[in-house]
Amino acid sequence: MRRVALKIAYIGTDFHGYQRQPNYRTVEGEIIKALKECELIEDTWTAHYSVAGRTDKGVHSTGNVISFITDGDIYINKINGLLPDDIKIIGEARVPYGFKVRFPEYRTYTYVQPIDSFDNIDLERIEKTIPLFIGEHNFRNFSKKNEKNPNREIYDMSFKKEGNVLIFTVVGKSFLWNMVRKMITAILKIARREFEISVIDELFKPVEQRQYIRLTPAPAKGLILSDMQYRNIKFKEYDYAKEKLVKVLYKQCLSYEHYIQADNVLIKLLDGN
Repeated sequence: MRRVALKIAYIGTDFHGYQRQPNYRTVEGEIIKALKECELIEDTWTAHYSVAGRTDKGVHSTGNVISFITDGDIYINKINGLLPDDIKIIGEARVPYGFKVRFPEYRTYTYVQPIDSFDNIDLERIEKTIPLFIGEHNFRNFSKKNEKNPNREIYDMSFKKEGNVLIFTVVGKSFLWNMVRKMITAILKIARREFEISVIDELFKPVEQRQYIRLTPAPAKGLILSDMQYRNIKFKEYDYAKEKLVKVLYKQCLSYEHYIQADNVLIKLLDGN
């Protein structure tokens, strides 16, 4: 018997989140089914199966990690062949028997926010706001529920603008439910001058503010769990598996582009052009 860790990437669009749920298509449901078909596990309990991050409905991943104990031989090609096109194993690592997948040194989230000419975004206000999140703070007002320990530490946070897209990167050891998406909402409201920058200090106070300062989580479709880093663990990466997901994404982009271009023509027709 040995413990193995697998890095998984998935396109979250058509999944009802990561965690298994009756009557819903989930990432975990598909993975467990494939592992059982490969005779790597009989059930999650005896295999001591665990996952680093239980992402919400619509959230994507390029760096989530699962771990389990098995006496079977791991053939990544075989597992990927049994997985649907929107999930692939992209990395493998042999890990100590006592490896705790839920406790990486740090995890990285990426958030993608489209903007357009009608979106009055002040980039300087974003630059002034982001450093306020770095360090240890009480994030209770950025969570969906009341947490026993709402204190979290952000190691690093940055953003860049690429064309009409803002790309945020957030690095920390652990995150509360909806925390990253609510952080993005607060930043965008500040950038649009709906909030003052000082609202961040108010939200960090250890008192309930959610009924007064409402933060609807930014859309899940913009969030990517992009990386997990563990001490002294190095994954063997599988480029072919990444390429398969890229092909699926290109097809999706082409389909979405069809909708976008049709919408643009529809706008022109309605405008009388």
